Amino acid sequence: MRDCTTIQTRIPNPDLYMKPIDLEQAKLETTYGHVIHIPTEAIIKSGWKENTSVSLKVSVLNNSIFEASSNPQSVDGRVLGVWLGEQDVNNLSQPVKMQFANTKENISGTCVFWKYTSGIWSSDGCSTTRNDTHFVCSCNHLSFFAVLISPDSVQNPEDVRRLEYITYIGSSFSVLFTAIVIILFLIERKRKSEHSVVIHVQLSGSLFLLHLFFLASALGSGTEINSACQCLGLILHWALLATFTWTAIEGFHLYLLLVRVFNIYIRRYLLKLCVVGWGVPVITVMICGLTGAYGKYPLTERNNNETNLCWINNKTVSYITVNGYLGLVLLFNIVIMGVIVVKVWQLKLRGVQTGNRLRRLWKDCAIILGLGVVLGLSWGLAFFTYGPLSLSGIYTFTILNSFQGVFVFFWFLSLTCKSTHEEGSVTKNLSLSNFSS
Repeated sequence: MRDCTTIQTRIPNPDLYMKPIDLEQAKLETTYGHVIHIPTEAIIKSGWKENTSVSLKVSVLNNSIFEASSNPQSVDGRVLGVWLGEQDVNNLSQPVKMQFANTKENISGTCVFWKYTSGIWSSDGCSTTRNDTHFVCSCNHLSFFAVLISPDSVQNPEDVRRLEYITYIGSSFSVLFTAIVIILFLIERKRKSEHSVVIHVQLSGSLFLLHLFFLASALGSGTEINSACQCLGLILHWALLATFTWTAIEGFHLYLLLVRVFNIYIRRYLLKLCVVGWGVPVITVMICGLTGAYGKYPLTERNNNETNLCWINNKTVSYITVNGYLGLVLLFNIVIMGVIVVKVWQLKLRGVQTGNRLRRLWKDCAIILGLGVVLGLSWGLAFFTYGPLSLSGIYTFTILNSFQGVFVFFWFLSLTCKSTHEEGSVTKNLSLSNFSS
């Protein structure tokens, strides 16, 4: 576009603009509502010389020309190409500001430019602000620019506010109830605990840390100290990976109990599980930390104010370590859950007492729901927050996973009460036998 020249015609082309500008006149408006402000630094870097002007070339293009199939978002409106002079203009300390008309209400948009090398839209070097009628893109270079919107995101500010309240309340309750689980376990530590109970406590500990540091990251994202936010993001990532790992360990332990019922002996079994459950996430976040993948991550934008979280700001790292890892864990645990359902169905078919079928059905359903909680199957709803059911999927995902610590508490409580009841029954039977003898 820098080499374009205009030919005088009777009808001006509304999609191409060429205007000589200098340090005092560095603004251009298009018939589509775009407004481009060029800073002084950009004019100087473009090859400007004193008492001269440089040519500002702006083109308005159809967004269908630019395709990025790997990106789930879509371009809102038209693409704006901005060029200045005959030299490349980049690494500006004073950004170029471009105003795009906001054609749709209550949407979140991101300013991006077209990356020639990879053929995708990228937001590197661009920031986004929004008011009721316009998006304002501030970028430190010149290129083809557009605003990407995500049609599947939460668009209603009321829904965003409700989801925030649900998340904060659920995380607070999860911190409280998982702390109770840990305290109850420490009080009863003098009694011999089963491996299953210890694993449940480890899962509760990871959930406690996850929700605690989530709340800390949400509050700490407002700090101006970038290193503090990076540290919170790293710890939150570690707690999330630890939670995923312990749910996989729950599935592995169930596999040993249900499939390999006999000859199960692993030396220092719990110690090895703890090394995997807490150690693998440590190695992962250390590698991610060396790449500088943590910082402020924008969650939502409402009334021109962003809601940030100290989290992973590198999409590639997030997809691999969170989405990819979660997918593998869920795949494994879904297979384990399928085996459990088959086992329960086989046991049900063996039952001969017709009168207790309804009671047995409710009991089986409760067991399957409880196991679904400790296996973390509710995290799989993250993959169903797109499409026509995205809003209901987001609400369900937020409620179930925010209150997961509460559900784990009730599961732990039911196991503890069952264990106490069984021990009491055994003691009573032994006393009756001694009395009879």
